[in-house]
Amino acid sequence: MTKLIRASILAVTTLVFLIGCAEVPLTERKGLHLVPESQMLTLSLQQYDNVLKEATLSKDQEKVNMVKRVGNRIAGAAEVFLRDSGLEHTIKDYQWEFNLIEDDKMVNAWCMPGGKVAVYTGILPYTRDETGLAVVMGHEVAHALARHGSERVSQGLLVSMGGIALAVALREKPSTTQNLFMAAFGVGASVGILLPYSRVHEYEADRIGLTLMARAGYDPRAAVPFWERMMKQGGARPPEFLSTHPATEGRIDQIKKFIPEALPYYEKSRK
Repeated sequence: MTKLIRASILAVTTLVFLIGCAEVPLTERKGLHLVPESQMLTLSLQQYDNVLKEATLSKDQEKVNMVKRVGNRIAGAAEVFLRDSGLEHTIKDYQWEFNLIEDDKMVNAWCMPGGKVAVYTGILPYTRDETGLAVVMGHEVAHALARHGSERVSQGLLVSMGGIALAVALREKPSTTQNLFMAAFGVGASVGILLPYSRVHEYEADRIGLTLMARAGYDPRAAVPFWERMMKQGGARPPEFLSTHPATEGRIDQIKKFIPEALPYYEKSRK
């Protein structure tokens, strides 16, 4: 079983590396992208429009203005950051948009490829102020800049292709054996490929997000108390190795290590 799974994953991974890789800004990690960026942008715009049609947008103009103000400063910093890195072409088709959705039970925010950002009112008690909001929005915009959405889609395709390859290899085996092998492949792919990559994405977004907020004139040290407040939110969390997000304690430790890299940009913005 192990040899078949390894052979399937190796074959598909080799194919993927031949098709295309892209470098993540700042971290310089190579990411896998099987879906054209133009297609990702089209799908993202459609999904964003669908969300807004079903959502209730906040009418609290003060909070709405804060979201747009922080978003525009983060977006401007992102454009300069990518230009300095020689990667400005990666967001040439971005059309930034920032909306505050009225949902006090949803502690969340996200940024789709193309620069479409949504913040839910439920996260505002944890951000508390403009700088805390910059922590969140810098992190979410960083996901888009690093093309994590595209990479996640590509990973799903990779797993599907690996599963198909394994099914072909097992077609001569009894059905019970096939089912057992395919179940093992599914667990191995989730724990061994998809979830670890999700944690990598979160750490990358933290690191890049701190640089973005610092370039935008927000103190990156505010990230630590923000995540401490999130940790006090409570609720059961799965073990880190089975979670798509790093355990909060470990995340705070990593953020503390990233802050010295971002802090000079904040200090420069104050001069």
